[in-house]
Amino acid sequence: MADEGHIASRIRFDCAPSGKFLGLPLNGRRIVFYEHAFYTLVGGKIAEVFSVIDKTGIEAQLTF
Repeated sequence: MADEGHIASRIRFDCAPSGKFLGLPLNGRRIVFYEHAFYTLVGGKIAEVFSVIDKTGIEAQLTF
């Protein structure tokens, strides 16, 4: 969704971060999660970003 001053997005990640991610010791384990990101634009450029990631959902994947 977008207008002149804002963009909202839902981004799917399917990745295997090395080391820590969000303070969680993933060390190459594969995870899938979504980020909801909201961008404020000023003069056609990103001026501010607000992001929400379901860390609890990522933690649940690590218990298997």
